[in-house]
Amino acid sequence: MSEQDVEPRQLTAEELIDAWEEAWSKRDPRAFVEICSTEVSYEDPLLAEPIKGPAAVGAHALRLWAAFPDARVEKLGARLSGGIFVAAPSRLTATNTEPLETLPATGKRVSVPLIFYCQVERGKLLRVRAFFDLYDAGTQLGVLPGRGSVSEKALLMLRGFGLRAGR
Repeated sequence: MSEQDVEPRQLTAEELIDAWEEAWSKRDPRAFVEICSTEVSYEDPLLAEPIKGPAAVGAHALRLWAAFPDARVEKLGARLSGGIFVAAPSRLTATNTEPLETLPATGKRVSVPLIFYCQVERGKLLRVRAFFDLYDAGTQLGVLPGRGSVSEKALLMLRGFGLRAGR
């Protein structure tokens, strides 16, 4: 049996999530190829619909890195895993030094807790859903009104939540 016939060791769920967080922090979109299935599906609150494939995940990461060049994703707590599923609490910290699509750079730092809910297949990530509070990120950046403020109440009223005219 030659070295070519030996399959590489599959990463454990813990190692895979460590590599996933590192991929978001090291600014190399190719890092997702090593840890993601070719059919990976990824979604987060910034996406209108899930994206498919490691190249698409890398392109999405490039948009983050363009607006937040110092972005880091780090372990926040114990990972929960059972079978093929893993839930990984993490934290994104970054400074918005460049425009984010149509929003100008704010120069403000954000620190957002998030959860990656992942499905693993044959030692690679097959599905990843990122959950985080997009409103909190917007308030930290100064593009949305702070919680409990008059501005937030007015915004919620316009959206049909909470306060109603005549009450």
